[in-house]
Amino acid sequence: MNRKIKLHVKNNHASPDTFPSTAEGELVFTTTQERWDDAARRHPDVAQHLDVFIDWDCDHFNESMRDTEVLFCWDLPTADLAAVAPNLKWIHILGAGVEHLCPMNWVPDGVQVVNNKGAHSVKAGEFGLMSVLMLHSHIPAIVTNQQSAHWKSLFSSPIAGKTALIVGVGSLGGGAAKQLKTLGLEVLGVNRSGNPHPAVDEMVATDQIDRLLPRADYVFISLPATPETVGLFNRKRLESMKPGAGIINVGRASAMDYDALSDLLRSGHLSGAIVDVFDPEPLPADSPLWSVPNLIVTPHVSADDGDNYVPITLDILFNNLRRYINGQPLENVVRPELGY
Repeated sequence: MNRKIKLHVKNNHASPDTFPSTAEGELVFTTTQERWDDAARRHPDVAQHLDVFIDWDCDHFNESMRDTEVLFCWDLPTADLAAVAPNLKWIHILGAGVEHLCPMNWVPDGVQVVNNKGAHSVKAGEFGLMSVLMLHSHIPAIVTNQQSAHWKSLFSSPIAGKTALIVGVGSLGGGAAKQLKTLGLEVLGVNRSGNPHPAVDEMVATDQIDRLLPRADYVFISLPATPETVGLFNRKRLESMKPGAGIINVGRASAMDYDALSDLLRSGHLSGAIVDVFDPEPLPADSPLWSVPNLIVTPHVSADDGDNYVPITLDILFNNLRRYINGQPLENVVRPELGY
């Protein structure tokens, strides 16, 4: 290839109204010139074909997009995109979820959108392992007791033989399943297709979730936000869980009824919960979730590598750029009708 591929990098300054929502997140998710140069050195065969413009927010968006072929961003102005970016061929979204861009009827003909699938699996797997072990060792209850200066001996046994249900066995859920198998748990799984996964002992499609849910000691939810997943964990399903079970949500807040979760934690039907995703984020200071007993709130940190998220992401981007240069199909292509 003799010509250069124009690539526009759109970074976002931190704001509660967008992503990243915090100053700490801005440091983690920003593609700096230094991080780009490091990636270019890892992929010199691809870098030589690129003309890269690194920008902030929409400071120079319209001007740069006139000849941009590949856009790398979290969000973007979608109005009249075909006119604004007549040469655009594909968009790489910085995260795995793309619900903030749905419905995707704004995508011009001939333009593909790809997500960041694969960037979260290792960190999400470790968080899943940690969270299940925390639930098994009664840590949410112990933390609640600590806050009220209440000493109560809550003993636990080794976790082997317990049952974990992974709801959303994709990149995040698959990482958790792999980690949990090492501890000797029975791992059940739910995904859209019901297709098997090497770390899952029994897999069903989403419409069969009610067959597996009552069997689980621990439920790990890693669902995207789509019309099919909104409200999946409603009050009835949460009540169908085994008494004393624990639950973790690292996917999207829209999948779960948090009022029902709070009630079931207060009643003791569920022994503990660890929740990493909320709507809105940051979680407002006056949210009642902060004071729900046996609930641990984590600030959307379950699946993002704080040191290496951008390097991992840029490797995914460069690998797709290599495929693009070689005329091969892109990986991680989003299906607009499914929302992921």
